[in-house]
Amino acid sequence: MVQAARILRPETKPAAPAARETATLLVPGRNVWRCETASRASMLVDAAAYYGALRQTLRAARHSVIITGWDIDSRTPLVGPDGEPGDDLPVTFGAFLTELVRRRPQLSIKLLLWDYYAAVYSLERELMPALALQWNTPRQIELCLDDVLPIGASHHQKIVVVDDAVAFSGGLDITIRRWDTAAHPLHDPHRVDPSGKPYAPFHDVQMMVDGAAAAALGQLVRGRWYRVTHELLPPAPSFYAQADCDPWPVTVQPDFTGDVTIGIARTEPRYGPEPEVREVEALFHDMIDAAERILYVENQFLTCTALAQRLIARLQDRPGLEVLVIVPKTHHTWLEQQSMLAGRIRFMQMFDEAGLRDRVRFVYPCLRNDGSVRDRDAEVMVHSKVMIADDRLLRVGSANLCNRSIAVDTECDLVIAATTPDQRSNVAAARNRLIAEHCGATEAEVAELLVRTGSLFATLDALQDRAHRLCPIADEANRHGFDFTAQIAAVADPARPLEADRYLPDPSNEPPSQRRFSSILLIGISLLVVIALVLAWRYTPLADWASPHKLAAAFRAIAASPLAFPAVVGIFILAGFIAFPVTLLIAATAITFGTWEGLSVALTGSMSSALATYGAGRWLGADLLRRVMGPRINRVARKVKSNGILAVTTMRVMPTAPFMLVNLVAGATRIRLLDYTIGTLLGLAPGIIIMSVLGGRLLEIMTQPSLVDLLLLAGFLLLWGGLSYGLQLIVARLRDRFGATESGQA
Repeated sequence: MVQAARILRPETKPAAPAARETATLLVPGRNVWRCETASRASMLVDAAAYYGALRQTLRAARHSVIITGWDIDSRTPLVGPDGEPGDDLPVTFGAFLTELVRRRPQLSIKLLLWDYYAAVYSLERELMPALALQWNTPRQIELCLDDVLPIGASHHQKIVVVDDAVAFSGGLDITIRRWDTAAHPLHDPHRVDPSGKPYAPFHDVQMMVDGAAAAALGQLVRGRWYRVTHELLPPAPSFYAQADCDPWPVTVQPDFTGDVTIGIARTEPRYGPEPEVREVEALFHDMIDAAERILYVENQFLTCTALAQRLIARLQDRPGLEVLVIVPKTHHTWLEQQSMLAGRIRFMQMFDEAGLRDRVRFVYPCLRNDGSVRDRDAEVMVHSKVMIADDRLLRVGSANLCNRSIAVDTECDLVIAATTPDQRSNVAAARNRLIAEHCGATEAEVAELLVRTGSLFATLDALQDRAHRLCPIADEANRHGFDFTAQIAAVADPARPLEADRYLPDPSNEPPSQRRFSSILLIGISLLVVIALVLAWRYTPLADWASPHKLAAAFRAIAASPLAFPAVVGIFILAGFIAFPVTLLIAATAITFGTWEGLSVALTGSMSSALATYGAGRWLGADLLRRVMGPRINRVARKVKSNGILAVTTMRVMPTAPFMLVNLVAGATRIRLLDYTIGTLLGLAPGIIIMSVLGGRLLEIMTQPSLVDLLLLAGFLLLWGGLSYGLQLIVARLRDRFGATESGQA
């Protein structure tokens, strides 16, 4: 556990000489997590440059690859600017990884993908990524869905670490509809989605680093993997002492060489025992405060008014400062329009109100439509997250200028602090290269104009007649009908995460007043679910065998046999392996056999089914289960094992998965048989007892319920919930008492 703590909360290393020189700007623990050095760093502009460099780096991988992302799509064409793979490996990402590990069996690849597939993203993301990247790939490739986040938060970091030697971080996910070149032609045969449909030009930026900075990013992503899976991934051994093992792509000329100071800034929301981290926000503030002449910004979203206020204050304090903000022309999806557009309008209006609109320009990149139709220009989608303060600070990351990126989502930004004349020249060159791309110019032209005019805005005006140019944003507020934006923005772009643990706590850790709330909630949910099932049985055409009539008739035919008891128990066991609802079987048993005999048959049958499927899970083993459910099963198993009887009882009272699946998981993860048996018995017994007491009356209640029947059912459900919850509290207190005794003896 010492090692785990070191991964999750690594101590700040002593600052290197280059880092000490920039201590006034980059302060570990305040606006960065760590300051490390890299011998090489490059700004990779647009996905073609990134995917081409990534493909070459992955081919050189020896030990481990860890990839984290908001989205990862197996169909992504992993190709460079020419649109061709340049080797004999497959083009698409999933097939490429599969062939890579086939040729290099010792290579381990971990993929950490945000676990959220709401309807608003269903058309953007790959359906069932686990099928493409977990089940249909070799064992060396593992996909884990990251759900260790507050409600409404997302895992937004986009990081790739190869052997702790080379790392990439920025705004680009390895997903479809991202590939484009820096030229952004109006029509590119390679810029199509998997269905062959063309998409608009797309601009984004990724940073590539090596050395200690890459190793630090490796520690960061291993910490995230541990938090999700409770599995420790060892650091990669050092393979690269020899020049012929260098994983840096030969086609990528480093923008920075020597001892380059790299700061790593994070956003992490508070979740469980993990504290809130807001280094991204502090770094935004400090970079704004450091700008003297030019502040260059590329970003997808502008909604955080605190950052606008900071920028206004800096403009008022520095009359010579010019600010260029490059954003998308508009937000295309309905959700972004409703949640982000109003925030962007308010962000821009603040500069009008402060009388500073002539000192800041909000623009988007556009392309003249083949030079023939002047009023139908094409826009370039801006997805990058870049901030450059003069020639001193270059920042590339995943964080937007919105509330989510400040406090809700996980983010990772890299910042280069220039400490030498050469490095400052390289920061200025990186900025000029981006301006040149958007304005259809060369880097040298931009540099010459900046020197000659002494003004960023004058330089942009001089380049305004090119086919590629920057056009002013002209947003309009919603003028039609009721404005839902405030309500939607509160959920889509919240200032803080919604914390579910405040509303659904563990009853064993709560004060009595909160426990009463939880028990009422539990009983209420159970009541709603069962009433819904009663109505479904009554009014929907369910399969014959999923009806109490059919089951009761079958059991009555068996009841006359002298082998009725073992026959029904056998049916319970067989039904358990096909995920048949155990509650229906218990109900049919109670209806057929009456109170006492039904109680014994149902209890024996359900416990036999639970133990049989538990045994099957144990025989199949955790390895197969891990292949099906992914590595986060480690975290589930750990939680269940640590809580023992209480955890199993809770799963039975308010199941989060089908009866069969719970049993298989329990067996495969080797939960203690005694804990499993007692927990299952405590969880099932109250329901079986109540159904058995109702006996023959139960069929009438389930098929032709009257108001009295429903009230009677509600009363029994309250009793069921109360008994179940009481049993949990008793077990929790016994566990705490015996745990304290054992701790005292130790």
